[in-house]
Amino acid sequence: MLTADDKKLIPQTWEKVVSQCDDAGKDALYRMFVAYPQTKTYFPHFDVGPGSEQVKAHGKKVVAALTNAVKNLDNLSQALSELSNLHAYNLRVDPSCFALQLLAQCIQVVLAVNLGKEYTPEVHSAFDKFLSAVAAVLAEKYR
Repeated sequence: MLTADDKKLIPQTWEKVVSQCDDAGKDALYRMFVAYPQTKTYFPHFDVGPGSEQVKAHGKKVVAALTNAVKNLDNLSQALSELSNLHAYNLRVDPSCFALQLLAQCIQVVLAVNLGKEYTPEVHSAFDKFLSAVAAVLAEKYR
């Protein structure tokens, strides 16, 4: 699925974004809650307003999970196994219903905002494939 070029672009790009933007995860989650308000139902205990410490903290978890996935592009299943188990067995939240595709779109916007001209069609394509692969791995436990 990911080409050799994708596997070079993804870590390079991700490093730029997380080093430039401490709040990339928060920005993506907040954008998701505003653009897709139905996703708030999965976080009934969260204050999802601007400046929310809960959204910021969860955003850091999202970034940490994606950073782990970026570092393990050749073995996403193993890298995300713990997170997949958490969603499937503890939280009992189906990631496909959890709107990972919507979050992925919001992550793409955060990438575009932070990268500007460096957010090329090639970067967009690589991250589209990467985020789709992450979503597929997180949904594996539901099959």
